[in-house]
Amino acid sequence: MNIKFNKSDNEANGPASGKTLHHMVKIVPPQQHRSGHRFNMEFIKRSKLSALCIAATCLLAACGGNQKPVDLTENKSAAPKKYETGTIAEKTLSSYARLPGQLNPFNEVNLFPKVNGFVKQIYVDRGSEVRKGQLLLTLEAPEMESQLQAANSRYLQAQETANASKEKYARLKQAAQEPGSVSPLDLDNALTRMKADNAIAQAERSNVESVKTVQGYLRIYAPFDGTIVQRNVSPGALVAPGKATDQPMLVLQDTRKLRLEVAIPEDYVDKVDLKQAVTFSFNAIPGVDHTAKISRSANSLGGMRSEAIEIDVMNNNSQLKPGMYAEVKIPMVSGAKSLLVPNGAIVRSTERKYVIVVKDGKAALTDIKDGMTGKDSTEIFGNLKAGDKIVLNANDELKNGDAVK
Repeated sequence: MNIKFNKSDNEANGPASGKTLHHMVKIVPPQQHRSGHRFNMEFIKRSKLSALCIAATCLLAACGGNQKPVDLTENKSAAPKKYETGTIAEKTLSSYARLPGQLNPFNEVNLFPKVNGFVKQIYVDRGSEVRKGQLLLTLEAPEMESQLQAANSRYLQAQETANASKEKYARLKQAAQEPGSVSPLDLDNALTRMKADNAIAQAERSNVESVKTVQGYLRIYAPFDGTIVQRNVSPGALVAPGKATDQPMLVLQDTRKLRLEVAIPEDYVDKVDLKQAVTFSFNAIPGVDHTAKISRSANSLGGMRSEAIEIDVMNNNSQLKPGMYAEVKIPMVSGAKSLLVPNGAIVRSTERKYVIVVKDGKAALTDIKDGMTGKDSTEIFGNLKAGDKIVLNANDELKNGDAVK
């Protein structure tokens, strides 16, 4: 008799059945041993197949969940974006434009020597107030003293020669009153000689005056009232006539009255009202406004494509200094109009500034130049006109020719 342990059918269904395994003891007679062995083999195969089915079912359930599979073959075309559009408006400009300005001295001069020499004495320094004609410094040139002495000697010699010729002619003329005592030819020669010597004496006198004039260049005087703002030499320094790019001995500025220079951009040149008073304030003196009229205009555009205007500013208390920056309100001609767009309609990059114009439902990038900027709108200049349709909130993602709804 053989004893064999078998799992119950409930246990064969695996742990998924959730039931407790029970072991059973079965007594198999000897004649049934072979047939029982075949039965056990088939039972084991069925158990393995059931376990595989259960595992596959659990795997599919875990992978599936509530998510739907993604169809990667689906290729839908993105719909065109919608943009808010508006129109370019033409409105009257502000009553004034804010532009920067700079104070410059009314008169300024760089003082250079006219002749070679050494600095002998300096009578002023940086910050000295000087009057017109005041002696500023003196130079010395020893060779000029020798030239002056030589010129004086030549002049004295020529003067003596001219005096001798004059006396000789006078004696001959007196002697010629007696007939036959002096020939007419000798009298004429004496007259000619007297005139020639007198001319030589006058020439030597002019030479002396010329040397004295050059010697006067050794004394440097102030050409106008003002203040010394730079001193670049000291006694004993060798100086020589220089060019404008060389360093001057002294720099003199007239700061009693100053020039406020403002550069008017090319786009505003024809809109500035030169007859109205302008208001300006200085960054160094906040809260104080000044009023004056435009004194002069260049009537020509400079290298920066702008026209320079000047406003005379009195500096009675010496509070203002050359070089100060100011904010100037320039009045505009009444009725002048310009094209205005919202601030967000302008796309700015390192290479260009443009707005996106909508033409026949497509984007057209149009380059512009911006002017005055307000709280909500900006003045623009370009190949545009009032009423053109533009994209309001523009960006660089919208390319030329893209469809715009």
